[in-house]
Amino acid sequence: MELESSLRERLIDVGVDLVTTEGTASLGLREIARRAGVSHGAPRRYFPTHHALLSAIARRGFAELGSRIEATANEEASPRDRLQALARTYLRYASEHRGMFELMFRHDLLDSQAAPSDVPPLRDSTLPLFAHLVELVACHAAERRAVGSLETPAVTAAALWANLHGTAQLWAWGSLQLVLEAASPAVSGDDPAEPLDRLVMAVLDAHLGPEGA
Repeated sequence: MELESSLRERLIDVGVDLVTTEGTASLGLREIARRAGVSHGAPRRYFPTHHALLSAIARRGFAELGSRIEATANEEASPRDRLQALARTYLRYASEHRGMFELMFRHDLLDSQAAPSDVPPLRDSTLPLFAHLVELVACHAAERRAVGSLETPAVTAAALWANLHGTAQLWAWGSLQLVLEAASPAVSGDDPAEPLDRLVMAVLDAHLGPEGA
C-alpha cells in the first residue's frame, strides 16, 4: 500500500512539474508515465481515468493557492482590504503558475466527484475558495449596512470572481497590456504590478461600490 501511494504521488509530482513548465497541453498519460519511469499503462492502476489524474494535479494547485491566500490574510483588516489582498494573491498566482492556473478551473476536463477512497474529491478543494470569497463579500455588505441589494453575496462574489479571473487570463494573453497602452500609455508602465493593482481596485469598485462610499 505504501509503495502504491508513493507511485501515485510520483505521477502527480511529474504532472505538476509538466503543467508548470510546459502547460496543460503536455499532460498526456503516456508522457507523464514516461517521465515517472513507469509503463504507459501504470497510471491506470492509480487513476481510473485521465480526468482523475488531472484532478489530482489540480488539487495541488488549489492547495498552494489556498496556502498563499491564508498567508496574506489579515484577520484584523476590513473585508474590503482582505478582498483586495485575496485578489492580488490570485492574480500573482495566475501570473507565476500559468499552466496550473489554467488547469485548476477547467472543470470540463476535471473529475470533481470521483477520487480514490483516501483522497477527497476535487470539489472539496474548489468550493472552499469560493465560500471564502462569498463570506468576505457578505461581511463587506454587512459592514456597509447595504440593504435592498439586487443580488445575494454568492452572485456578487461569482461576478467579482469572473471579473478577476478574466483579468488574469487577459493579462496572461497580453490583451490588457495592449488596450491599456493604446488607451493611456501612462497606465501601462514598466512595473506590471501598478496597472494590475489599479485593475484590482476597479474590479472591487465595480462589484462592491467605491471605497468609502
